[in-house]
Amino acid sequence: MSEQKKNPLFEEAQQYIPGGVNSPVRAFRAVGMDPLFIARGEGSKIYDTDGNGYIDYVMSWGPNLLGHGDARILSAVRDAVGNGLTFGAPTTRETELAKLICECHPAIEKVRLVSSGTEACMSAIRLARGATGKDKVIKFRGNYHGHSDGLLVKAGSGLLTESVPDSAGVPKGYAENTLLADYNSEASVEALFRANDDIAAIIVEPVAANMGVVPPKDGFLPFLRDICTTHGTLLIFDEVITGFRLALGGASEYYGVTPDLVTLGKVVGGGMPLAAYGGRAELMDFIAPTGPVYQAGTLSGNPIATAAGLAQLTVLKEHPELYGALEQKARVLEEAYKDLANATGLPLQVNRAGSLLSVFFTDRPVENYEDAQTCDTDRFARYFRHMLKEGIYLAPSQFEAIFVSAVHSDEELQKTADAIRSFRDDD
Repeated sequence: MSEQKKNPLFEEAQQYIPGGVNSPVRAFRAVGMDPLFIARGEGSKIYDTDGNGYIDYVMSWGPNLLGHGDARILSAVRDAVGNGLTFGAPTTRETELAKLICECHPAIEKVRLVSSGTEACMSAIRLARGATGKDKVIKFRGNYHGHSDGLLVKAGSGLLTESVPDSAGVPKGYAENTLLADYNSEASVEALFRANDDIAAIIVEPVAANMGVVPPKDGFLPFLRDICTTHGTLLIFDEVITGFRLALGGASEYYGVTPDLVTLGKVVGGGMPLAAYGGRAELMDFIAPTGPVYQAGTLSGNPIATAAGLAQLTVLKEHPELYGALEQKARVLEEAYKDLANATGLPLQVNRAGSLLSVFFTDRPVENYEDAQTCDTDRFARYFRHMLKEGIYLAPSQFEAIFVSAVHSDEELQKTADAIRSFRDDD
């Protein structure tokens, strides 16, 4: 597919769906194309409605850690479907999944299941405010925690300026208790604590993955842990992307830092809509019905989603060697990007954390949102189209991650690496 070719399926979708998509990045606007419509996935590949196959590094934006259509997950889902789709009542599988999450994640003693990462982050922040009796929350520019009103904010002209909504339809008052700091900047966080004495929580992606992959600098996460402890503030790790991907215990295990609360999504649902938030038992007991912080959801702990999640997490727990293999697979692509830069002189950076990585078309190291904004997005669009022609499906945005899965074969990784090395800016 070229950038000039129009997709009639997309044209029809736009008549009934805003922008033709149900999540904005799917629209392919950043790469100057109409989106592909996907008919099926199998293993490491997806196939569009024209029958073209692509090696997939989006993996539904992360959850398909075991690839598309893993037999163990599909079997569990089929068994669950046979007993009914939803009950709005407790099932034993909810407890089994909750127990497994608590066993695997070092920061979680109790966990509440929900249906989306947005819901998990929104609920964790409400819990932090309810448990501390404080109102303000620090988030970092370039970190994404879902589309709840209080988190859709951007910085003003300085770190201590008033936060303003980053979306139409969000009243200013929803954002006024959200404080903005710079990712990987200890000084920006310290300044906010000096200016505010009622900070309930810091919420952070321990590895930023929504401005491209930006790992934490050495000492940054321990610094956040220490400053929160000093000020009676709760530390929330948004592990919607990193949870069960970087390690069985997520970024908490990977970096050896234990937050007070954790949000999970993506991998925890095994490809189905499922998310969770959890933490120390005394904090989680603030949630209704045992405590005063209200949160509810009719489809929370859905029996089909919990079947998929339980199947995937069981595989990961029983096969810890997968994590070392994932890291090795991602290194193959990381080295290919470095080779491309050395061979062509193109200004590019590659960041990696475990099986997450991103290439940035800029001449400066990418350590925060400001650095990411220096990227040449037109060059990224040309690179994206080159890779698609080579049969490689990547996220259609400079500011998203590459997700390596356990089923990407050595042959497929080598084909991808060769495609990376063959990119030229005039493609």
